Amino acid sequence: MIYLQLFWEFFKTGLFSIGGGLATLPFLQEIAQNYPWFTPNDLLDMIAVSESTPGPLGVNVSTYAGFHAAGIPGALVATCSLVLPSVITIILVYRALAKFRNSKLVQDGFYGLRPASAGLIFSALLEVFAVSLLHTGSWNGPNSLLAVLNLPAIAFFFLLSAAIWKLPKIHPIVFIGIGAVFGILFQF
Repeated sequence: MIYLQLFWEFFKTGLFSIGGGLATLPFLQEIAQNYPWFTPNDLLDMIAVSESTPGPLGVNVSTYAGFHAAGIPGALVATCSLVLPSVITIILVYRALAKFRNSKLVQDGFYGLRPASAGLIFSALLEVFAVSLLHTGSWNGPNSLLAVLNLPAIAFFFLLSAAIWKLPKIHPIVFIGIGAVFGILFQF
């Protein structure tokens, strides 16, 4: 039964997360809430690890969740089910585009997918932003605004963002390392 659940949940994620990687986050957040395979905090850790290691976010998370739920067979089921919709879609699109490459309807359809993908990614960005830089559990109305703000994390976010913008020649792994060290030292 667990294999069927893993297959179904990650197949849906792979099927509907148009835009890849970060577009899977809303679906992964729902899985974290509905199943004991990983917690929302685990998901944040997996985002950090996935963004600093090779491989797509969705694949890394599905492999972790599958392994946590049912060992190596679970990892294989979850990972394969996540990528299966993409494989099927690529085959179908390749065949269809050969016939309808110049169709205005097909071009308009692809044009419409762009804002949908951007919306999914933006939603994930807001969620990660809120969890990383705010203490949302401290909200008790407008008077508690300062208690909600994680000021050290916000300051570090803007400092690191400015450094990344002003020093584009430095490899991103340096900034990832700085973030990890800063997090260990100051434990937001």
